[in-house]
Amino acid sequence: MTKILESVPNYSVGEDEDVIEKIVDPFKRHEDVKLLDYSADPDHNRLVVTNVGSPDGLFEATLETLGIAVDLIDMNQHTGEHPRMGAVDVIPFTPVSNVTMDEAVELAKRLAGAAAEEYDLPIYLYEEAATSPERKNLATIRKGEFEGFPEKITKDEWKPDYGPAKVHPTAGVTAIGARKPLVAFNVNLKTDDPGVAKEIAKKVRGSSGGLRFCKAMGVDLEEEGLVQVSMNMTDYTRTSLQQAFELIRIEAERFGVSVAESEIIGLVPAEALMNVAEHYLQINDLSSDQIIENRLLEEL
Repeated sequence: MTKILESVPNYSVGEDEDVIEKIVDPFKRHEDVKLLDYSADPDHNRLVVTNVGSPDGLFEATLETLGIAVDLIDMNQHTGEHPRMGAVDVIPFTPVSNVTMDEAVELAKRLAGAAAEEYDLPIYLYEEAATSPERKNLATIRKGEFEGFPEKITKDEWKPDYGPAKVHPTAGVTAIGARKPLVAFNVNLKTDDPGVAKEIAKKVRGSSGGLRFCKAMGVDLEEEGLVQVSMNMTDYTRTSLQQAFELIRIEAERFGVSVAESEIIGLVPAEALMNVAEHYLQINDLSSDQIIENRLLEEL
């Protein structure tokens, strides 16, 4: 049986189309990898790429893109709303078919070792691949970002899992890990006050007493004249998209602000959107078998 994983590497580039196309090209070319989606955001200054493929295919293509990003992205010149610590900021692997989480962890370790050796990059393992409880949470590893890492990396407790104990001068540091499916879900608000988004994000995220499986931060969308509550839903089966949306809407009302729109970055499991439809339309016992595309795929 074919082993299939998903990978969603994040690169610190959001506007340079030439660099973006060079980074995604190995995923387009590799015969054992299917490029599903890539999305670049100028406000976040970030590229999110979604692929599925075999363990070897993803290893080879991702390792090649690491080298391209190291060569072309200079973190000393990088600014953006999204926290970041490296040219290739994070690479998560998620089991999809005939692959265990342990195998995803092994792939993360294999890639980390190769990237550290070939590109002289310090690499941290996170989530299910983490080597200690303190390194499980990506936000904890990333704290201080690129500018703060030269001092952070010298501390014994922050020695990299792979590679040199010094920051790459232009490419920074990278986190590689294995995790469950994640939904990148953002809600934009009709105000240009970033303080509103930051206060609401604090109420929403689990780390400050909000929703258990939600990570959130406030972002200023200066070009649009809006602000954003940017979220990673780390387990949509236990904290749903509609729970996050409704809490944001209620909190925004306290500031006299309304929701402009919401957006999903990258791909999303159908079940996550089915949960939203079931909630808002009050559909009783909606089943995946009722989705026409799912039934068609079963027949193929």
